Order: sequence, then structure tokens, then C-alpha cells
Amino acid sequence: MAPAQVLSIPTASFGFRARTSDGPTRTIAAAITQKPHNHNHNQDLVVGSKLAAADHPHRRPTKSRVDVDQLVKFLYDDLHHVFDEQGIDPTAYDEEIEFRDPITKYGDIRGYLLNIALLRQFFSPQIILHWVKKTGPYEITTRWTAAMKFALLPWKPECVLTGTSIMTINPNTGKFCRHVDLWDSVQNNDYFSIEGLWDVFKQFRFYETPELELPKYQTLKRTENYEVRKYGPFAAAERSGENLFECVNSIGGWGDCKEDDRIMELRNKGGIAAVLNFSGKATEEKVKNKAKELRHYLKKDGLKSVNNNSCLLVRYNDSNHTWSFVMRNEVLIWLQDFSI
Repeated sequence: MAPAQVLSIPTASFGFRARTSDGPTRTIAAAITQKPHNHNHNQDLVVGSKLAAADHPHRRPTKSRVDVDQLVKFLYDDLHHVFDEQGIDPTAYDEEIEFRDPITKYGDIRGYLLNIALLRQFFSPQIILHWVKKTGPYEITTRWTAAMKFALLPWKPECVLTGTSIMTINPNTGKFCRHVDLWDSVQNNDYFSIEGLWDVFKQFRFYETPELELPKYQTLKRTENYEVRKYGPFAAAERSGENLFECVNSIGGWGDCKEDDRIMELRNKGGIAAVLNFSGKATEEKVKNKAKELRHYLKKDGLKSVNNNSCLLVRYNDSNHTWSFVMRNEVLIWLQDFSI
């Protein structure tokens, strides 16, 4: 089986060694806990404050004995079971709990549980809980990554969402009475968001991805234009030469390489990287434009790269045997000082 390859622009390339595998191992690793990113989290708290301040018959009691810190600990455990056989503890939620995200809305516990059941049935979702913290007198905010595969389509596309959930507590009952999801990938998080629907739909696109064992990573944040991933260590092959880009013309193929080109096997320690996906043939000009586009997004979002002049190109397909519109390519730039 030929290896996938990664190209460093302009002077080096990296190729991941294929291993015996039943399929792609693009999996999400164990959950991590990090400090929230100040800018984005403040925005979430502003929205959360507005939600908590909404007029509600249970919001302004004379006295309350709700232990919010204990509920934070409860959510750490309970939300890990939201999509498994155990499920969440329904007794912790009001009968008339209000739930909404950009494309879904329910007004009671039955609808709330039905939504979870439908996701389990058709998307086989996995959730990573990054952190849970108290953000108001009767409010808890969580940050998460959800990865779902749509089982009804033959190629089983993966849909990845990241964001925050604002959980409001009924001070009279000590139960959760409102749950609002805010996605990182859309600007309009109100129900019903056409932007949110399109964000899910466009992830159903077909890409031809060969059966390769790829570096494992965890998606920390997915925006409208790029993802931020945490990669573990992985093996790579570096090839250098004067006419490098033309050398790497297919997976495992080094067609026009010169005799003096050298291949070095090395170990990449991994790290946190911003990744931009694109299809079509990865020509040198196209790769440079995509890298420039990714750097523009990073600068706009206040993120810093490790090296302003360096990027990696990941190509998953043999350009000689794959239709260009189903090719899968990624430009990767390593980041520094990133937190969520």
C-alpha cells in the first residue's frame, strides 16, 4: 500500500508511512482540559449572560441553595455518556427544558432526549469535553468537540462541530432548564440558521480517501474556514532536492526526481496546527495561495504560527488515478500559544 505524503513548501516534503490497517485511522484522541481562549470565551459569556437574563418564571428566587460547583462536577461525568448506551441522567433536567442550536429546537425533556437518540441512530457521534466551568450564578458553560459519521450515505462522511454549550439552572429545582449550543463555525447561532444548515450539509461532500494509517489528531476548534488540530507524534519521510515539487507527483511516486535527491526518515513530535482543506490537483501555485489564505485567517483570528514562511502539504490521492474534484488535500501550519 502506498503512503500518503506531506510536502513542505518550498524545500522539503513529508510522507506518512502506510501500515496495515482496516481503514483510515483519523480518530479523535482522549479529551484534554485547557484554559479557555479569552477572546472567543468572552463572546460566549456575553451571549450566555443574555440568555440567563431572559425573562423566565424560575430565574429570580428570593433564596436558593443550588450547589453550582457540584453541578459542574456532575456535568463532567454526565456529558461523557450523552451518546453512549448509558446516556445522560434525565432526572437532572427540567421537564420543560428548552434546547436549541442553529438548526434544532425543542421545548421539553422528551424532545431533548429524542434529539440525542436521533443523533445516535444516524450519526454515531463521539464527543470530547474540553472543559466545564461556572460562568454565572445559575449558569455553567462547557466547551466540546463532536464528531459524527452519517451512516445513510455510502461513503459515510464525517461531520465535525466544535463550540460551547450554555447550561442554565432553575434555582427553584436545582435542575437544568435551558441548554443552548453555540457553534464555532457559524456567525448566526440563532434558530433557524441557514448558515448552520449549510455548514453541516457541505461536510457531506465526497472525497476519495485511500486506506492509509494517518497521524492521530484531535480537532480542538473548527471554524468556517479552517480547523485547529492537536497532533500526536508521527513518523514522516523528508525528501529534499532542487526540483522538489515536481518530484512528488503521486502517493509513493517520485517520478521526476533527480538522482542526487535525498530521503531522510524522521520523527515529528506533533503539536497544534491550523489546517485548511481543499480539493483538486495540488499545483505549486495553488498550494502557495492556500497557505497564504490560511495565514490570512490566522492573522484575522489573532493566532500565531511557529514559522511565518513554512507550511506542510498533505496529499491523500494519486493524482494519476483520481478525479481532481474528489481529491483531498490539506495545508498545515504549526501554531504556538494556542488555547481554547
